Parts: sequence; structure tokens; C-alpha cells
Amino acid sequence: MTANFDLDALLKELVSREGSDLHLRFGEPPLYRVVGELVKTSYSNLNDEDLEKLILGIMSPTQRDLFEKQLEYDMAYEIPGVARFRVNCFRQMKHIAAVMRSIPLKIRTIDELNLPGVLKRIAQMPRGLVLVTGPTGSGKSTTLAAMIEHINQNFRRHIITVEDPIEFQHHDRYSVIEQREVGIDTDSYSEALRRIIRQNPDTILVGEMRDLDTASETITAAETGHLVFSTLHTIDAVQTVDRIIDVFPPSHQQQIRLQLSMTLQAVVTETLLHRKDDAGRIPAFEIMVCTLAIRNAIRESKTHQIFTAIQTGARMGMITMDQYLKNLYRQGMIDREEAIAHSSHPEDFGDLV
Repeated sequence: MTANFDLDALLKELVSREGSDLHLRFGEPPLYRVVGELVKTSYSNLNDEDLEKLILGIMSPTQRDLFEKQLEYDMAYEIPGVARFRVNCFRQMKHIAAVMRSIPLKIRTIDELNLPGVLKRIAQMPRGLVLVTGPTGSGKSTTLAAMIEHINQNFRRHIITVEDPIEFQHHDRYSVIEQREVGIDTDSYSEALRRIIRQNPDTILVGEMRDLDTASETITAAETGHLVFSTLHTIDAVQTVDRIIDVFPPSHQQQIRLQLSMTLQAVVTETLLHRKDDAGRIPAFEIMVCTLAIRNAIRESKTHQIFTAIQTGARMGMITMDQYLKNLYRQGMIDREEAIAHSSHPEDFGDLV
């Protein structure tokens, strides 16, 4: 017998509990992720009929066809006045499943989020590549939206975003913003980027540098005098630079090092930590702003030197993850175990604090 599940009711409850994700899977009740922890709801277990109603019920016929062919599908869903949701649909153990990530309708500013002030300066750069990195669910999209909104509220720029799917919806203030969704407005990131230069942008947001073609086109866009933002799932600046270079075949890597040394402007790495007072979570950052020394390290394949350059770059607004964690620990915001768990060099962290 099928229970009477209501997707909008589930998502509204998720938002009211300040949760981040709704998990729908066969043989389990709906699950919420709240303050980073998965919590079972009191609903009955989901069966195949429930899942088809909840998941396929929000798809158009075209989206259903794509899901059936690809067995995976990303899309957006919105409850007016409540929130938008990034939806990933997939199959597991021959059953349909989905994870829905809550995205607030209101875009909070850099100040409202208490993000490092240097992000304003990074957002105001006239050209080059800015990468926001970190694990899934670390707040990358929220930080990027705040940086784009800082430009929107202060500068007359033409901003184009390419996303899969569109997450935060921006509204024109001083800037003109066009948001394009992969699969609806364009076939792929790389296809959109090949033509984006002809659309007279000042600022470009690429949702994710997920493959060689996208990485190549993103770097090329940054080379041509535009400010380009994108994301990677890396845990620090050194790994970010190495990951980009490793995407390319060995015969192209020296050329990419040269291009990256000239175009990369900053890498912002982010993670979310449990607060000591149990009042939710708090972000921690590593921030690298490219200096001459860092550009030389990238070009000469000496990326191990970047960490030292960040350590000594406080004047430029730079900070290592360990330094940021140390500050949060000393302020009583996080406990020692949480700091060590997220440290880049946990064996040295005890000495640091």
C-alpha cells in the first residue's frame, strides 16, 4: 500500500528545520540532513510507487526521457516563497532515488555571511580566474553567489553564468545578469564557453570545471580579459593547481602551467565545521591570492612552495586552513577535535594551538 507522501510538505519541513538536504531512497523513510547529520523522519518507508510519484512527478516528459536514457539527471525545483532545490536523480539497486539540496531564495551578502573581507577585493578584480573549492556541501555555491551579488550591487558589469542546474537566482541591480542552464539553455559547459566571448561578458561563472574541455575553455576565457569564477572539489590551493594541470595530457601540461601562472588570481578553499556551542555550523577558509612568487611556483612546477607563500601572505589577505582553524579554536568557536579533524597538517596542529 502506498503512503500519501507530499513532496512540497517534505521540503517545507526541511526548510523549517534549517536542514540542507532531503534524501529519498527505497525501503527507508525520507531522510533530512540537519547541521551535517542525517536524521530519519517519522514517515513510513518509501516504495517504488512512492518514489516514482515524488521524483518523476516533478519532471517534464523530456526530463523523464533523459533520466531513463542517462540513469542520472540534475535539475532544479522551486516552491515559490519557500526555497529552490538542486535535485540529483539517480538509480541505486534498481530503484529510483534522489537527493534534494535546499537553496535559499534570498542571496546573502559577504557581510551577512561573515565571510572574509578579502573576498570583496577578489570579486572586484578586473580579469583572471578565481576558483572556490572544497568538498560537497561545504558552502561553495553560497560563497560564489555572495561574490557575484557583491559585483551586482556595486558595479555595472555584464555577468553570464553557466550552471547545471541554476541554483541561486540573481536579479539585476547595477549589473546585467544572464543565467544559462546546461541541458535547457545550452548543451554543455564547454559548448557555452566556446561562444560566450561573443556575448560581450565582463564576468563569467562556470558552475564546475568537471572535465578537460571545460577546464580548457574556462582558462581560455580568463586569458581573454574576463573575470571567471568556477569551482573544484579540492581541499587546498596546492591540490587545486595540481588537479587542473593533471586533467591535461602530459604533452600539454607545461603550456597549461604557463597559462595558469598568468591567469589564476585566487583560490578560496572552504569547509564547514560544527560549532562548539551546537548552534549550527561555521565556515573555515584557506585563501590564496596569486603573487609573483606563487606564479613562479606554478610555472616552474614547484607547487609545494605555495603553502609557504600563503603562510607569509597575510598582508595580501592570505591565510592557510590551519591558521584559520587556529583562530576559530582560540575564539572558542570550535573544539580542538573539530579543528584537528579538518587540519591540513594534523600532526603539526597541536603545536600551532
